[in-house]
Amino acid sequence: MNWITNYVRPKLNSFLQRKDMPENLWIKCPQTGEMVFHKDLEANMGVIPNSGYHMKISAKTRLGYFFDDAAYESLSQPAVAQDPLRFRDQRRYTDRLRDSRAKTGLEDSILNAVGKLHGMEIVVSIHDFSFMGGSLGTAAGEAIIKAFETAIERHVPLVMFTASGGARMQEGILSLMQLPRTVVMVERLKEAGLPYIVVLTNPTTGGVSASYAMLGDVHIAEPGAEIGFAGKRVIEQTIRERLPERFQTSEYLLEHGMVDMVVKRHDLRDKISDILHILMGKPAAERIPEASNEIFEREPSESQADAKTGAEAIEAADGAEEEVADVEKQEDTVSVRNGKTGNATKKDAAENH
Repeated sequence: MNWITNYVRPKLNSFLQRKDMPENLWIKCPQTGEMVFHKDLEANMGVIPNSGYHMKISAKTRLGYFFDDAAYESLSQPAVAQDPLRFRDQRRYTDRLRDSRAKTGLEDSILNAVGKLHGMEIVVSIHDFSFMGGSLGTAAGEAIIKAFETAIERHVPLVMFTASGGARMQEGILSLMQLPRTVVMVERLKEAGLPYIVVLTNPTTGGVSASYAMLGDVHIAEPGAEIGFAGKRVIEQTIRERLPERFQTSEYLLEHGMVDMVVKRHDLRDKISDILHILMGKPAAERIPEASNEIFEREPSESQADAKTGAEAIEAADGAEEEVADVEKQEDTVSVRNGKTGNATKKDAAENH
């Protein structure tokens, strides 16, 4: 009885019990409801394969997709006051900051990096929406200013990826003060003659869209991104009118001239590289060959080389025989034509006599 109780029953229970499955194995498409395996989504750069919906991705993941060989140097975060207003709503502002840092591994909502894009050195400043909605506070403003200063110091272009709900309410007027400060840095970069490219991702709203996000030399948007200042529901309640279905989407803004182009995430590297090489007056960048084509570029082995040489010799011999046959055929045709011409000449001579 002890053997059954201590050994058999636990074994049966272990087989019958449901195993704990990790979360987020399957991701649901917000547009179509399609379920996609998380590894398939990661392999496709966070884009749903069938619908083409662009999911939100972290700042570090995007930098890995964007830079050559996923290699980049992160810039240090400037030191600022953590809670200048000692703000508290349902929770303390410092507690929210601590939770967001533990969740994302970032100091704040902005991540700056220096790396190469098709061989050209650039500075990238990127919002992480997972950190308090990518909101703009004092620390984020200082980080953006440092990115611009680094680009000016190194005399390289700057690419900005925006994904934000706007100014951070927990910092009040100090957050709003970051808007004119970043605008000044945009002007300094342009005075230095350096390109400033803005990539608008989902969502880009509030004070961010009213400042540096709309001051680029070229504005690129990802498909389906929500871009605007106030929300669609707030606007409808204010004007008491029904807005268009695709209002505040990247495609709608493209039709009305607010953005220059809508580019899929897979094509951003090549498109931005082409634009930067044109604006910097440099020759077109050489594309890195696809991994699937490397097999055709390898040097053949000795046996493969011998087989190739033999095949080439056979082809050359066959080609020579075909050329000889063609020449003989042409000679026969010429001789036949000459014979016909001679007979016709004799016949004409006899009729004249």
